Amino acid sequence: MPDASDIAVAIDRDGDTFAVAVEFVVDATPEEVFNVLTDYDHMARFVSNVVESRVVRHDGERIVVEQKSRLTFGPIRIEFVNVRDVEPVPFHQIRSWVTEGDMQGSSFTTTIAARGAQTWISNRGSFHSDQWIPPIIGNMVLEAETRKQFQEIRIEILRRKDVAVSGR
Repeated sequence: MPDASDIAVAIDRDGDTFAVAVEFVVDATPEEVFNVLTDYDHMARFVSNVVESRVVRHDGERIVVEQKSRLTFGPIRIEFVNVRDVEPVPFHQIRSWVTEGDMQGSSFTTTIAARGAQTWISNRGSFHSDQWIPPIIGNMVLEAETRKQFQEIRIEILRRKDVAVSGR
C-alpha cells in the first residue's frame, strides 16, 4: 500500500475562496476508481471527514447528493453541509457543484484516465467558505485533510479490488 506522500495536493487561497488541485495514481482500473468515487451513499464509511452522505435524487444523468463534512483545526471545528449536483461521465469524469449549503459557488471536476495497469486521478476545482478558516495554518490543514481524504479513497479502491480478486 503506497503511503499518501505521492498524492500531490496544492491549495491556493484568495480571501475566502480556495483553489484545489489533487493528482495521484492507483493500481486499479478506471471502472474500479469510478465506482468508489461515486459511492455517495457509503462515502461516510471510508472517508473520515465525511460525517453523512446520501443520494437524495436522480435527475436524468445528474445525481443530487447531500453531504455533511467536518474539519478540525486544533480547538476549531468546522462543519459543512452541502447539496451538490453531480454529473458523472462513467469511468472518465465526475463534475460537481454545490447548489445549497455552506460552500455555494464551489465546483470540482475529477478526471480518471488509464495509464497502463494504473489509473491517474486528477481533482481540480474551487470552493468558497462561508465559515472562517484561519490563514496559513488553515491552508496547511486543508492540504493535509485533502491528502488524507484521497488516501482513504485509494485505500477503499484497493480494498474493493482485493475483495473482488480474492472473492472475500
